[in-house]
Amino acid sequence: MHLTTEDELYQFEPAKTLEALQQKQITAEACVHHLFFNRDDYDSKGTLIKCNPAIKEAHHQQALIQAVKDGVIDVIATDHAPHTFEEKQNTYFNAPAGLPLVQHALQVALEFYHRGIFDLPLVVQKVAHAPAVRYQVQERGFIREGYWADLVLVDLNQTQTVSQDNLFYQCQWSPFDGHTFGSSIEMTLVNGDVAFEHGQHSEARYSTRLEFDRS
Repeated sequence: MHLTTEDELYQFEPAKTLEALQQKQITAEACVHHLFFNRDDYDSKGTLIKCNPAIKEAHHQQALIQAVKDGVIDVIATDHAPHTFEEKQNTYFNAPAGLPLVQHALQVALEFYHRGIFDLPLVVQKVAHAPAVRYQVQERGFIREGYWADLVLVDLNQTQTVSQDNLFYQCQWSPFDGHTFGSSIEMTLVNGDVAFEHGQHSEARYSTRLEFDRS
């Protein structure tokens, strides 16, 4: 998990299809921030993008992106760690490691679609299908009859600029502050219920215990 360098990638076999993924004994995962940022971003972001393992040089970033395309990296994930903004203002060695990511994770993955690097089926496979298959999550991860409707409605033609006005993190900051994403999230359904729509969260809670098919 959390691969960050091209030096690690030789240890993993590619699996471009879900059928091949089911046969893999050792799988690989990369986080959205290691795909999105590189060492050059420390000049502007500083300790806000300090994480563990650390964000590396651009050639490592490009190797990770290619590994996603090649099927060597099976899953795109997050490592959501909402430290306070005040904590992140410490010097590099005293600031805690970790970034708030979960709100923008899908939009980050879709940035590679807008840049012409990933196609949409690849994004869906890496963020939804592959985790469900790899962890044998029952009746989730796909749009199928009889499956739980965990869905996100995305407007691929509506941009969104990240600002304090549209953050939902309790820590009230984001490493993507000021960045304009090519997509916006219009609606989120959890177990078939509308949990988020047009910038507003439902006050109801629709969570259900996950079940696994590991017989």
